[in-house]
Amino acid sequence: MTERTQNLIEPKAGLPRGAALLRDPLLNKGAAFTKAERLALGLEGLLPPKVFTIEQQAARAMENYRRKQDDLERYIHLMSLHDRNETLYYRLVIDNLEEMTPIIYTPIVGQACQQFGHLFRRARGVYISLDDRGRMTEVLRNHTHEDVRVIVVTDGERILGLGDQGVGGMGIPIGKLSLYTACAGVPPGRCLPVTLDVGTENVERLQDPLYMGICQHRLRGEEYDGFVAEFITAAREVWPKVLIQFEDFANVNAFRLLEQWRDRICTFNDDIQGTAAVALAGLCSALKITKKPLRDQRILFLGAGEAGVGIADLIVSAMVDEGAEIEDARRRCWFVDSKGLVVKSRQGLAEHKLRYAHDVLYAPDLSSAVHALEPTALVGVSTIARAFDKEIVETMARLNERPIIFALSNPTSKAECSAEEAYTWSRGKAIYASGSPFPPFTYLGKTFVSGQGNNSYIFPGLGLGIVACEARRVTDRMFAEAAKALAAQVLQNDLDMGRVYPSLRRIREVSAHIGAAVAEVAFRDGLAGVERPADVLEFVKSKMWEPRYASYLW
Repeated sequence: MTERTQNLIEPKAGLPRGAALLRDPLLNKGAAFTKAERLALGLEGLLPPKVFTIEQQAARAMENYRRKQDDLERYIHLMSLHDRNETLYYRLVIDNLEEMTPIIYTPIVGQACQQFGHLFRRARGVYISLDDRGRMTEVLRNHTHEDVRVIVVTDGERILGLGDQGVGGMGIPIGKLSLYTACAGVPPGRCLPVTLDVGTENVERLQDPLYMGICQHRLRGEEYDGFVAEFITAAREVWPKVLIQFEDFANVNAFRLLEQWRDRICTFNDDIQGTAAVALAGLCSALKITKKPLRDQRILFLGAGEAGVGIADLIVSAMVDEGAEIEDARRRCWFVDSKGLVVKSRQGLAEHKLRYAHDVLYAPDLSSAVHALEPTALVGVSTIARAFDKEIVETMARLNERPIIFALSNPTSKAECSAEEAYTWSRGKAIYASGSPFPPFTYLGKTFVSGQGNNSYIFPGLGLGIVACEARRVTDRMFAEAAKALAAQVLQNDLDMGRVYPSLRRIREVSAHIGAAVAEVAFRDGLAGVERPADVLEFVKSKMWEPRYASYLW
């Protein structure tokens, strides 16, 4: 026996060796494996000889990132790193979160979904198709991680403002779960993206020879509901403590599925409830500027789908908490859809719109509705680009000393107005937020840094709190408390520059406070699966994963 083998340190049990270890993105450290690890784990000769720190690796990755010619190439670069070395990927993203969030999520992820079959490099997550009916438990068990705590699932029918992308919608769950980890420290090994491939109505995808899903029209009706039910049952059987987040389901299914499952399993719909909490938080922050109470606001929504109605429902709940009667609170929320103002006299309204169909004269479009209702806040969730035109913004500024204008549609190309338009047309009076980021804008010597009302401010912290306390359900009260916690993190210097959300540089701190607020609700309402600790905030922080390399030797 040589001196070299006598000095061999034993590796920790259960680790793969050699090339298999380098192919596991959760375990791979690349050139950061130490000399001792290389010897013990059969890596000698499989890596260049110099050992690098994670900081040196991140500098190399950033250098290559900077060389890319456009944002889609930067997205591909980051996804390739994600597939090779998750720890390094998250180190890079966390250290450059403001710059990289628009790349790994909105707006660039929308382009990636549209070109999914053409950009595909390596499979990530689980795809469940119609061919898997009757055996979904077996399919899910093919995923190697035994303690999944968060699933983001989509059927790809309503991807951002881009519509039906079929199986290409997988980019959204992957992006969302990246933010769970980067923004809130939910361990990446406990996150699973899932796509339910039930077909697509997108003719362009069906005709694309590189489309990667089933080439047929979408499953509908009872068969569709049965398919989703089988998936949920299987996921809960394989991972009993899992949180299931519905993502980018079309209106025709989203409300029904949420109502069907919300009181039976640990689940939520981010497009309905997460968007609502982010919007409510932004509104509460804006009211710190206007100095007027929430219950006195008159809010007009453009778009009466799952996002808009979800926001209104949570605003109504908050107004009731302030002492308003529920019907009075609902009359503070108004909707304009593709057919004009939602009023009682209109026939054939969808069920989710009925509670906001008020008994007033019909207005045929947004402009006439603004003149008739004189709202204090205008919220865009329509995916209609430039719907907030110069005349509408000028009217809002004439009616209000500080008009609240939230253009929340994603991606950027679908925003109802830009930050520059809102500030210019309102003569610097608007309190503005958008769903996708806009650069700072200077008007008459004042620089405005607009807030991005992105769900990434809410769902990662919410998920962190749920995972930490092992909550059995997700309730509306959790979202209301999450919104309050987010608004409480907005500092005066944020408000001074026009920003109604905190800087993304503080997102992990913000997410910890949101997670603690959510966990407090679970403990108070008897929904937690663990005992309440003495300090809930510190308990939640202790559950946050950090991208640091572990030693693989005893």
